[in-house]
Amino acid sequence: MASLHPASTFSSIPILPLSHALDPATKPAFLTSLRSALLNVGFLYLSETGLPDQLISDVIRECRGFFEKLPWEEKEKIEMKNEKSFLGWSRLDNETTAFNPDHREQLDLSTPHPVPGPRAPLYHNLLAPNQWPSSTHLPSFRPVYEEYMSRMSRISTLFTSLIAEAIGLPADAFNKFFDENQQHKLKIVKYPEVAVPELPAGATEVDRKKWEIKRQGVGPHKDSMLTSYLLQASNQLGLQAQNARGEWVDCKPIPGTLVVAIGQGMEALTDGVCASTTHRVLSPMKGEGARYSVPFFQGVSYDAKFEAMDVPQAVLKLRDQAREARRDDVEFTFVKGRWGHLGEATLMNRVKSHPDVGERWYPELLAQIRAQQTGMEKTS
Repeated sequence: MASLHPASTFSSIPILPLSHALDPATKPAFLTSLRSALLNVGFLYLSETGLPDQLISDVIRECRGFFEKLPWEEKEKIEMKNEKSFLGWSRLDNETTAFNPDHREQLDLSTPHPVPGPRAPLYHNLLAPNQWPSSTHLPSFRPVYEEYMSRMSRISTLFTSLIAEAIGLPADAFNKFFDENQQHKLKIVKYPEVAVPELPAGATEVDRKKWEIKRQGVGPHKDSMLTSYLLQASNQLGLQAQNARGEWVDCKPIPGTLVVAIGQGMEALTDGVCASTTHRVLSPMKGEGARYSVPFFQGVSYDAKFEAMDVPQAVLKLRDQAREARRDDVEFTFVKGRWGHLGEATLMNRVKSHPDVGERWYPELLAQIRAQQTGMEKTS
């Protein structure tokens, strides 16, 4: 395996054409570039995905239509707190990340699943039917997003097999972590403008942090599970990934691409080889217009156990070199020894992010989280 020399820290996000992975002549170079991105960045643009241009246009149109055309009372009918599944509509400022509210409105969807049986583990409540918006108001919404999720399911499965090959594993190495009818999730998100003045040139570090909190579209975090694929549905800057120096690198919208983020589940299963990178979204400033985005989250079986893959020693050595250029100041969800199954960690993470759902359906879990947070505050 060719040796790679990790950069001290990244300052840009690599672009990888997925079509190159499908051509035997270009696949080796693609895998080398992918391995470098996995070890050193944890973020990349995926271009030439094969998604039809018309479908992308429809996804963006229906996303905007949900937020701009659907009456308020219709949104309330499908509010997230109505169900145990954490699927549905969330009001502005209703989700919490890094102890602060995210200034965004969103709808959470998933690939279709029936309500779990009475003997199923509690975390199987995450598997459930969607709360779809009214077809009277948005007749094309459901078919567009069902097609998009179906296509993204196939792309994410392909890409995960390429990750396996890039780090020296068989292409089907991750298959054992997927259900036969694997659930994947998707959000549509609107980040409204915020009326916050520009940060003065001589601002202190404290002033900068306060300013960033006021602009928090979604706070600093690492994605869960394996891989995420973000369609940036408007042209504003906002998405940023953090490098080892603590600098925030802009992930500007590039037409025809998806921004891929490596999740904490992937980092855990690959014994730290694949980097899960801290990222955030800053809300648009007044006059810039609302920002829209459509992230797709590849799922993993909630019943899966925490077991690291048998990654080759040569790649583990590259990991050890790359770790010097990583920054890990965000809480890691999948701490080994804390949870028996991925589903338990995922459910607790959702309760933490959506306390209104927790109060209604999971009060004991929410109480555990708040007690833990209080203990952390006392020791800090």
